[in-house]
Amino acid sequence: MIRRALWMAAGVAIGVIAVRKVTAAKSALGPAGLNRAVGQASDSVAGFADALRSGMREREADLRAALGVDPQDAAALPAATASARR
Repeated sequence: MIRRALWMAAGVAIGVIAVRKVTAAKSALGPAGLNRAVGQASDSVAGFADALRSGMREREADLRAALGVDPQDAAALPAATASARR
């Protein structure tokens, strides 16, 4: 009798877990879940771009300091064209 009750309890627990997982998966695949996933991806890309820009500014400041170029002097210089870089 105890053995049957134990198996019954295990079955109920597995059933509850399965229903919760299916419900969570269904809500993740719905419009709200998809919208949430796209928003998180967009935030991640924006954060990466901000970090990249910050690193570029920091590296440019380091290079200017190493070369002794003043930021105001650099703004007066003509911009390099693509053909000049080749």
